Amino acid sequence: MTPEKIKELRYGWTTGACATAATKAALTAFFGGDFPDPVTITLPKGQTPAFALATEENNPDFAQVSIIKDAGDDPDVTHLARIIVTVRKSAEGAGIVFRAGEGVGTVTKAGLPLGVGEPAINPMPRQMMTEVAMEVANRYGMPTDIEIEVAVENGEELARHTMNGRLGILGGLSILGTTGIVVPYSCAAWIASIHRGIDVALAAGELHLAASTGSTSEKAVAAFYNLPETALLDMGDFAGGVLKYLKKHPVPRLSIAGGFAKITKLAQGHMDLHSGRSSVDFSWLADQLRALGADEKLIISARAANTAMQVLEEARQAKLPLADLVAKQAQAIAFDIAGQKTPVEVLVYDRKGNLVGRSNG
Repeated sequence: MTPEKIKELRYGWTTGACATAATKAALTAFFGGDFPDPVTITLPKGQTPAFALATEENNPDFAQVSIIKDAGDDPDVTHLARIIVTVRKSAEGAGIVFRAGEGVGTVTKAGLPLGVGEPAINPMPRQMMTEVAMEVANRYGMPTDIEIEVAVENGEELARHTMNGRLGILGGLSILGTTGIVVPYSCAAWIASIHRGIDVALAAGELHLAASTGSTSEKAVAAFYNLPETALLDMGDFAGGVLKYLKKHPVPRLSIAGGFAKITKLAQGHMDLHSGRSSVDFSWLADQLRALGADEKLIISARAANTAMQVLEEARQAKLPLADLVAKQAQAIAFDIAGQKTPVEVLVYDRKGNLVGRSNG
């Protein structure tokens, strides 16, 4: 997708921004005001979006507001999810306390920016909700001993479509957002999940991690090395997201696993392996075949090939270890990006999960 097209797409709001707006509206009513509808908040970068309330309830013990998340034109799993915030008084002197309601997960593994046992409400949303809670309490002259419970309708089911389970966040979704804004088709959320996966694996003492481009290669490399789920990174197309992070956060050992076309793009130096953002250079593949001693007919065929798999099959028929050579080239790129502190190997799999190439042959 071109930058021009992205500019035409509609931005949305994070779960953290929705929870902050709901907190402000609920507390305003709880402390004696009217429910502000719409309710306006200030995001970390100064934007001031307004949110319509979906439901509202106020009684002496608590106030509750729900907001329907609008992720704009991003294919976000939480688009149109109902974010529900319930506010109550907390114990005297307790300050602001966060609770995980139904559909919001709880942290069960070390390595995340939240302690084990904490509600999966990330630091920036906590800061945003704390700021609006203090603002409203001060406006009404009320104490700031406040309990904020965040829930997401159907959140546990939605979380099955995220990486939360692998990160040790159980029972539902995370309340996310560093800017409050969802950028359509942004890679940021996926890359952030990759980084948290590395952190969790390190905290768990994993000595060997595997970053895979897809489910087939992930299952294959996990079985090949008998790796636990904590050691598996759903890299997808974001090789750069893994390798650049490892430069400052090295791991004892990393296996990169993927199909031939994506590993070829990594070997060519691409950090984003998506078909819309990088492509296989067939002339480069032909040069690798020449280095392996291929005849001119095979080299010409490779230059004119329609797919990388076609080139690989023809190389295999000629008994030329093209996938091994490409894996070695990808390994060299990985070392160049991640640095020498993380030993990296590269494994190439076919569509059936068969190992067809490896950087150490």
